[in-house]
Amino acid sequence: MLDAHLQKHLQRPLTALGRGLSAWSIQANTVTLIGFFAGLAAIPCLATQHYGWALGLICFNRFCDGLDGAMARLQGPTDFGGYLDIVCDFIFYAGVVWGMSLARPQEAGWAALLLFSFMGTASSFLAYAILAAKQGQDKPQGKPQVLPKAFYYLGGLTEGTETIALLVFFCLFPQWFVPASLVFSLMCWVTTLTRVLGARRLLAVEQESMERSPQFKDPKGKIEKQGVES
Repeated sequence: MLDAHLQKHLQRPLTALGRGLSAWSIQANTVTLIGFFAGLAAIPCLATQHYGWALGLICFNRFCDGLDGAMARLQGPTDFGGYLDIVCDFIFYAGVVWGMSLARPQEAGWAALLLFSFMGTASSFLAYAILAAKQGQDKPQGKPQVLPKAFYYLGGLTEGTETIALLVFFCLFPQWFVPASLVFSLMCWVTTLTRVLGARRLLAVEQESMERSPQFKDPKGKIEKQGVES
């Protein structure tokens, strides 16, 4: 929900830094992996309740996530780069929740609920991106993206910014892990529901448009061939 607003403010400084790193032949995927492994290092910090260290590693991970995107746009985005970025993001999100469950084993059930809810937002996000690519969509209809993405980016109530805020909240107020997990889980299911309903509408419109096209009605070009022969 807040991703587009945050990107407007971060785009310029990240692009400037990305241009400097690119001049040193540092690749966007390298930054992605550095941030990813830094994020994974937050898991043992959380498990041992060193929340300050975990917070620093989480923030560094998210900084790298923004920086690699800026560098990719400068160097030329690749399909694998977009793929690697989203895979690392989802593993990192789940890893932080796992780390909290290790720190507070008596509340592991709530961590499981949060991971269950993440599956709803992740699957509704990725499944639509696959079908959007199949139908040739490159951005949400009527909602231009602030920055170009490697795939169709379907928004919602809980996006990257909200998830980052949750992970930071866990580090600052670990004693509030249960209520925060419950509230965010509910928000995730609202996001999943709205995405499914939105996907149903958008895919139906796109399918209807495809069925009306001459290529769909005459896939072998018979009409065009007959016109040439006449």
